[in-house]
Amino acid sequence: MPHFWVVGTDTDVGKTCITTLLMRQLQQHNFRTVPYKPVQTGVVTEQGKIYYHDTKMYETYSLQKLNTAALNSYSFKEPASPHFAAHLEGQQIDQERLIQHIQTLKQVYDVVICEGAGGIMVPMESGGKSTLLDVIVESCLPVVVVAHTKLGTINHTLLTLEALAARRVEVLGLVFNGHTQTAIEVNNIETILYHHKLPYAVVPQLQNIQQVVDYPIQHTSLFERLLQHEASVN
Repeated sequence: MPHFWVVGTDTDVGKTCITTLLMRQLQQHNFRTVPYKPVQTGVVTEQGKIYYHDTKMYETYSLQKLNTAALNSYSFKEPASPHFAAHLEGQQIDQERLIQHIQTLKQVYDVVICEGAGGIMVPMESGGKSTLLDVIVESCLPVVVVAHTKLGTINHTLLTLEALAARRVEVLGLVFNGHTQTAIEVNNIETILYHHKLPYAVVPQLQNIQQVVDYPIQHTSLFERLLQHEASVN
């Protein structure tokens, strides 16, 4: 069955928004789709309510009813790297628990979208014993890479793609998120695609989250690649 990761070139590139966007548009194509955030950090307290942003996004915007217990394995209060946030609460992240949860979800859903935390080299265990990339490799799933379009994205994106290639992780495509159509941003995208001729989608900088998760990408080369991936695996 077809499943994949959404990973970022850095933190705050919009992985959760893009995961939610892809979830909704695959749901619109009648795939039973679930997002999965193995580790989320940074509890939100708002108007007396406590929640985590990532899983709250999934539940708010999903077009299908989601099982809350399926969406996440570890949630830590501190907005920090997974290994350090876990350390602050006296816990360790069990990589095998994450892999087993992915395997379980794959038996139930048409599409499982696993969302990474931070960049792909973010540590999952203290001492650097394992990283998000190690989890991705063990899962044997391909990835969609989310990058911003501003200054610095060429370096971050090319390094991310090289690290994935070195571990033989298939890249289904790229999402350039938050595009404001400046000349430097246009050139950044062109330069990255010159080095890696991958399917892609460009999501502009929009006014609110609702506009982002509803932004149409069905006719982009990235979404066409995802549908081909679904068909080839099925």
